[in-house]
Amino acid sequence: MTYRKKIVIAIVLVVFFIGAAFSGYVYWAIFSPNTSFETPTVSVYIPSSTNYDNLKNTLSPHLLNEDSFFKVAIQKGYLNSVRGGKFVLSKGMNNNEIINVLRSKPSTISLSFNNQERLEDLAIRVADQIEADAESLLLAFKDSIFLSKNGFNVENALSMYLPNTYDFFWNTSAEKFRDRMLKEYHKFWTPQRLAKAENLGLSPLEVIHLAAIVHKESVKSSERPRVAGVYLNRIKKGMKLQADPTVIFSIKYQSGDFTQVIKRVLYKDLKIDTPFNTYLYSGIPPGPIFMPDISAIEAVLNPESHDFLYFVADTQNFGFHVFAKTLQQHNKNKKQYVNWLNRKSISR
Repeated sequence: MTYRKKIVIAIVLVVFFIGAAFSGYVYWAIFSPNTSFETPTVSVYIPSSTNYDNLKNTLSPHLLNEDSFFKVAIQKGYLNSVRGGKFVLSKGMNNNEIINVLRSKPSTISLSFNNQERLEDLAIRVADQIEADAESLLLAFKDSIFLSKNGFNVENALSMYLPNTYDFFWNTSAEKFRDRMLKEYHKFWTPQRLAKAENLGLSPLEVIHLAAIVHKESVKSSERPRVAGVYLNRIKKGMKLQADPTVIFSIKYQSGDFTQVIKRVLYKDLKIDTPFNTYLYSGIPPGPIFMPDISAIEAVLNPESHDFLYFVADTQNFGFHVFAKTLQQHNKNKKQYVNWLNRKSISR
């Protein structure tokens, strides 16, 4: 074999091995497992507007080799079309599979909320679950144009948000979240529910505002239809609702301090002048004092039929109440409750 042929063969072999090595590297980079987590799956949350550094910070903790991933990502053009949202990666995925998941439709989250006292509380609760922050959510909730267009105002806007669990994309904007809740509100008010409200002489908003009081009065869903019946009886007779939860809300509303824990309503509190105080003002408050459960709303729409006009906490059966048809009987029941409060040294 001539020297020249040996050189040619050597060059061919070098090229072959280089090509084989490169092919092996490419195969390894694309198709070898590249996840670092031990759980079956892990969820990653990519912001709607993200740059290379943010993307790297989000993904790197879950990758065995971040360099190989980003090299493949560049080759596949992923970095030019990053989409935000929640994505679920599975253990053992390779770079190609990971990029395919990140390019696919984002996964949804189950967003839940209940027991919120104000729009501010709701904004914080929702912001803990989606990309939108509490400030942008609150601005969307209080948008005067949106509220006016849809028959709400700042005082009653909380009524639009019905407590439940909903499927959302993690990167849903504040406005889209609010708009979806409006749709859910209208979906809830079926013709059957609207007819029941009309038979009671109440608007849907009034039903929810009254349900908020019923919810606060009784933690027992089984008792709520009876409590609702009491307030509806008072409304029919032209009596003030005189609901202690509205006084507690008025104390917080007037002071601006909603962190207070108030266990006892005092006589002086009954004179606090806010539109929510049902000891001062007749009728149903102009807004909800709380976000009522669906069970409380249904209790108002389906009240128990009876002649009770009064009730007070039952000191022998906690969580329930003692009901009365006359003021005389109510005062007797109330005296037992006040004595119990005094024995427990509950002054506020």
